[in-house]
Amino acid sequence: MSGIWSEEGKLARWLEVELAALDAWAELGAVPADDVAAIRAAAQPPTPERVAEIERTTDHDVAAFVDAVAEQLGPEGRWVHYGLTSSDVLDTALALQIRDAGRLLLDGVDRALAAVARRAEEHRTTICIGRSHGIHAEPTTFGWKLAGWAFELDRARDRLARALEACRVGQFSGTVGTYAGLDPELERIACERLGLEPEPVSTQVIPRDRHAELLAALAVCASSLDRLATEIRHLARTEVREAEEPFRERQKGSSAMPHKRNPVRCERVSGLARLLRGYAQALLEDQPLWHERDISHSSVERVALPDAFLAADFMAHELAEVLEGLRVNEARMRSNLDAGGGLVHSQQVLLALVDAGLARDAAYALVQRHALAAADGGTPFRDALAADPVVRERLGPERLAACFDLARHLRSVDAIFARAEEPLA
Repeated sequence: MSGIWSEEGKLARWLEVELAALDAWAELGAVPADDVAAIRAAAQPPTPERVAEIERTTDHDVAAFVDAVAEQLGPEGRWVHYGLTSSDVLDTALALQIRDAGRLLLDGVDRALAAVARRAEEHRTTICIGRSHGIHAEPTTFGWKLAGWAFELDRARDRLARALEACRVGQFSGTVGTYAGLDPELERIACERLGLEPEPVSTQVIPRDRHAELLAALAVCASSLDRLATEIRHLARTEVREAEEPFRERQKGSSAMPHKRNPVRCERVSGLARLLRGYAQALLEDQPLWHERDISHSSVERVALPDAFLAADFMAHELAEVLEGLRVNEARMRSNLDAGGGLVHSQQVLLALVDAGLARDAAYALVQRHALAAADGGTPFRDALAADPVVRERLGPERLAACFDLARHLRSVDAIFARAEEPLA
């Protein structure tokens, strides 16, 4: 990923665009084929140092690049950049960088998706507590939780793939996009050679809604990774300890406190997600340019696009490694689930009392009274219910016991996983 966005990688793609245009000119008979062949044989991507040296005089990066290429050549060098304007090279080469970087990024997302899907299947029936507002709610399974993440990452991948495809466009339309010194057929030929589609209407620049959509998709993907990372961070808290990042031998969690195993990798993911969301905003600001072209977008993209791809790629692989080595503490999950003597089954007791003929308000008040008392350290919930005369009369021991049966929370898990044939395959 670093190589794609390096100066060397950029200049190599600039030359690739220039050569594609020359091939098209030769095919159209406007430039001698022998000269194009000579250029192809001799031209090499100039070094960033040489381009920077020339740019100190030209104060124009593409002009410096063209001079650095031409100085490697003989008289045929006059054809380099023939009919083109800077944005033809910049925007078309940027499409090549985005395409190549996108392939790597999708590989990283695929790795994270495969990891979460594999762990979901592994923990399909691992019972744990579900939480709402951070408070114990009802039982779920850890696999169920992971399956939801898998579906979300699968959607993120599809969203990214669509946005990357929308950026797979090039332009060879010249100043203000009117083809005055070019030919739409040249654009078609050159783009085809580069594996791109021609931009239907470019105004000297490719419209930036494409790039804004891409950064929005990257930001949504980053936020999905952040959601996974945030959940793992919560589950790793000392009071919870249900799941933790892998912790290597001789790794140190703190310079001062030897007992620490901090969720630092997930924290990195969460932090970088904030950066990606900011870059999405920056690329939205790039859409409204002056008239047919200005370059206010250029300085933004030179920072935001490389950083966004590098950060997202790192995030995907970082979280994949966390998921692959995630330490799942099933005993702690069960201990947390049982805290309070079965409080998490309060809804089932409520429903059973209603089914037995008790008014809902009365049933709710009864169950809530015992539940809140148990939560505050009083008689355990199930014991308090068993001693309540209304519960004994309405439910009896067997129906009360059935309310605390964990099996009811597993009876739909296979149906949910059946929906997941693609993400969890």
